Amino acid sequence: MKQNPFAAVDLPKSGRTLPKALSEKEVRSLLAPPTIQTPIAGRDHAMLFLLYATGLRVSELVGLPLAACNLNAGFIRVIGKGNKERLIPFGDQAKERVEHYLKTARPLILQGKRSNFLFITRRGTCMTRLRFWQIVRKNALTAGITKDISPHMIRHSFATHLLSHGADLRAVQMMLGHADIATTQIYTHIDQDRLKSIHKKFHPRG
Repeated sequence: MKQNPFAAVDLPKSGRTLPKALSEKEVRSLLAPPTIQTPIAGRDHAMLFLLYATGLRVSELVGLPLAACNLNAGFIRVIGKGNKERLIPFGDQAKERVEHYLKTARPLILQGKRSNFLFITRRGTCMTRLRFWQIVRKNALTAGITKDISPHMIRHSFATHLLSHGADLRAVQMMLGHADIATTQIYTHIDQDRLKSIHKKFHPRG
């Protein structure tokens, strides 16, 4: 044959994997205060709280400069992908945890050393992404969460829970730092329990 009869036929699309998120109950368990109060535990708790409060990428969280956190205004200033700057608000609970960490845990971890990073190791440097993943996993197991959790899942949870409570999609896009709103729209498809309840409530033959 001189022409391919399938040339104009679109290939089947594999689809996009839906991001996994924690339930709000699981988040409450994960963010419960540590049973043993140590400077490292206080740092880890503040990091988890700020991650869920802002939806930062893990690389943005671990490399966050001290000067990027404005506790008075309740904003984090982030330089994200493509060197794009964005401001992300956070609430009073996250502010309290971070403020407590800065006043108590951080000086004890540094032991006189100086660092420009908000969250530091005993060497005064920022931690690696892998190390923070291990911290998330450890705290999840302590909280009784059996899911294969990751820092990115907490970011997914941030977006999912905002949208399920009625947040504007464009505002969530700006906070996540997505260049394309289509990337953010995927979160509108994953709150299955909420969709089921709406269907049950409003469908005449549900």
